[in-house]
Amino acid sequence: MRKHSDPELAAFVRIRPRSVLLSLSVLPSTVRNASAAGPERLMWPVAITGQQFKKPGNAMKDTLGVLLAGGAGERLYPLTRDRAKPAVTFGGQYRIIDITLSNCVNSDLRRVYILTQYKALSLNRHIREGWNIVAREMGEFVEILPPMKRVSENWYMGTADAVYQNIYSIGSEQPKHVLILSGDHIYKMDYGKMLEEHRHSAADVTLATIQIEPDESFRFGVVDIDRDHRVNGFQEKPKETSLRSPWNSDKISASMGIYLFNTDVLIPVLLKDAEDPKSSHDFGKDILPKMVDEYRVYAYDFVDENKKEALYWRDVGTLEAYYEANMDIVAVSPVFNLYDEDWPIRTHQRQYPPAKFVFAESGRTGTALDSIVSAGCIVSGGSVKNCILSPDVRVNSYSEVDSSILFSHVNVGRHCRIQRAIIDRDVHIPEGTTIGFDAEADRQRYFVTEGGITVVTRDYSLFENPVPVDYFTSE
Repeated sequence: MRKHSDPELAAFVRIRPRSVLLSLSVLPSTVRNASAAGPERLMWPVAITGQQFKKPGNAMKDTLGVLLAGGAGERLYPLTRDRAKPAVTFGGQYRIIDITLSNCVNSDLRRVYILTQYKALSLNRHIREGWNIVAREMGEFVEILPPMKRVSENWYMGTADAVYQNIYSIGSEQPKHVLILSGDHIYKMDYGKMLEEHRHSAADVTLATIQIEPDESFRFGVVDIDRDHRVNGFQEKPKETSLRSPWNSDKISASMGIYLFNTDVLIPVLLKDAEDPKSSHDFGKDILPKMVDEYRVYAYDFVDENKKEALYWRDVGTLEAYYEANMDIVAVSPVFNLYDEDWPIRTHQRQYPPAKFVFAESGRTGTALDSIVSAGCIVSGGSVKNCILSPDVRVNSYSEVDSSILFSHVNVGRHCRIQRAIIDRDVHIPEGTTIGFDAEADRQRYFVTEGGITVVTRDYSLFENPVPVDYFTSE
């Protein structure tokens, strides 16, 4: 079992009533020189006590969610050229981050910090407009935390460092547990079930794992788990592994990047990691492997709320993975179900008129088959098949669009042929354009992945939304 040999560190990680507020910028050096300080210097910065404020009345009331949404998303470029990865469109009307936030709300986790960093304008706006739905007077919130450099002069240097740099905000909420989440995964999960097992096993930290085939080990961090579900070690993306899952001897257990910590464990571990010059400050690579021998580290086998035969969890960190995850939801029987009333996925929706399909002439019929068509779209004498159309898209006469993802405000001119493409927002496709049929020709004009998916973006701009040509000269 974990023990706090340092009495002042133990004093810090205890939750106390309101007392002396401490700027956490001095905490690392304070911990190093603990013998020179009095115990009152290492108290939580508390704004209000439990007797003064009623917390949300559910099983997750003592848990704080910390959603990591600050990654640059280089592998999803050029879709992340002008936006953060969690803000990228998914499934027509959603953003990627909506999936994890919906999991939080559906799990009754109503206190969530979102840690942002890179190109966060559209992400911040989306959260502000679409997720202001919880009861702040009941202590609930979905709140954005930009980098504040309160305890460091650096930007976030890793997942653990991002949480460490917001240690003051975490402490101000006095949670018993902190749930670390990623903003770029597609899955359905009840975090309350994970918390229940975490408490039952008396764990210091529990990580979520998913069963996968052994030949996929090179893509994931593989976890060594004993029959009691205690974690003994980790293997980082091994080409081959002899490890097997305790839940299924034909599978291996891979980390999902979801971590549930006891707060009095998380704080000292983060402080220690911040002082280590050799650390990359990452939960999966540094924090958890070092905790295995000293703390009670347990694994939670993923329980899928998607209610399909196969478990569904996708890391959409690459263009290929992103494209396939979107295509998963347009099937007749979608692998990832957006239509489940028991586990709704919510988002912010702007006001558009209903979708419309016009012209019924021979060779000029507005149709959409095996596709998701969002509000405000007009398919005007064109053909759409196996596609996802975001709001306010227009496909004009005699054009054919197949197996493609069109973001908001895309206009496809007449006589175009498009297949296996991702077209970013505000792009106008000129009349007669062909995309996705000649990879070499497409590379001269667009971005083409190794798998042959063509990504079309608008020209660089100083502004998120297009402006008139005379914007800078008009009076």
